[in-house]
Amino acid sequence: MAIKNFFKAMTTNTGVAGEILAFLWQRKLWWLIPMVAMLLLIGLALIFASASGVAPFIYTLF
Repeated sequence: MAIKNFFKAMTTNTGVAGEILAFLWQRKLWWLIPMVAMLLLIGLALIFASASGVAPFIYTLF
């Protein structure tokens, strides 16, 4: 029951990302969680790169 309460609290606090994780957890698609997390991190890195002076350094990683 503690895990269920944890995910219920997580979805109310994290918005869309929490809903995606809760959806994957309910459908027992645990193996997709690291893939979705990496896609979110790469997306955030690209957004950060386009909005700052760090862009040339981040673009060399890709």
